[in-house]
Amino acid sequence: MIKVLLADDNSFITGGMEIILNMEADIEVVATVKNGQEAVDFCLEHPIDVALFDIRMPEMNGVLATKLVTEQTETKVIMLTTFDDDAYIFEAIQNGAKGYLLKNNDPKEIIQAIRSVFKGQSIIQDEIWNKIRETGFQSKPQHTDLDQFDLTPREKDILVAVASGCSNRKIAEHLYISEGTVANNISALLSKLELEHRTQLAILYFTGEKGGTL
Repeated sequence: MIKVLLADDNSFITGGMEIILNMEADIEVVATVKNGQEAVDFCLEHPIDVALFDIRMPEMNGVLATKLVTEQTETKVIMLTTFDDDAYIFEAIQNGAKGYLLKNNDPKEIIQAIRSVFKGQSIIQDEIWNKIRETGFQSKPQHTDLDQFDLTPREKDILVAVASGCSNRKIAEHLYISEGTVANNISALLSKLELEHRTQLAILYFTGEKGGTL
């Protein structure tokens, strides 16, 4: 049973989601809270597997709550957001968030994300990922130690370029190699890291973890 905490100051959202999630045989909503401080306190006192945090909450926002919860507990956090909150995405991920989804998602997508994050994956919704790349997410500093993946200098260059949103053509121009060589290098890198597509390379670069998109 996956024990879930919902944190959002909108009771309409938490109430509806609680009903939907509790219909799943392997998910139990243990509690709902209305602000980040309550979420932190609850996670410190109770074993929660996955917590769904809104970003904008009174007393303490979801970004800071994520940092405190992930530093002090084993709880995995999924952020629920709107496009208006995209400025907080990088900070939330750096604070330990394992998932980033839009609030207006089909409930099936949220349920899938909960199960994936519970199993140790990191999830970012496609629409969110595309937007944050376009608005300069790639320019933020990254703190992942690439040495842990035993990559060659060329593989590191490819990984950084992909995470920066560069096309194969731009990578080829930057590294003075052909587009075909770039494509082959990316395929080899994906195989080496046991990943399936280039978005996962970017997520690995920014978070240090293997994940995917919804």
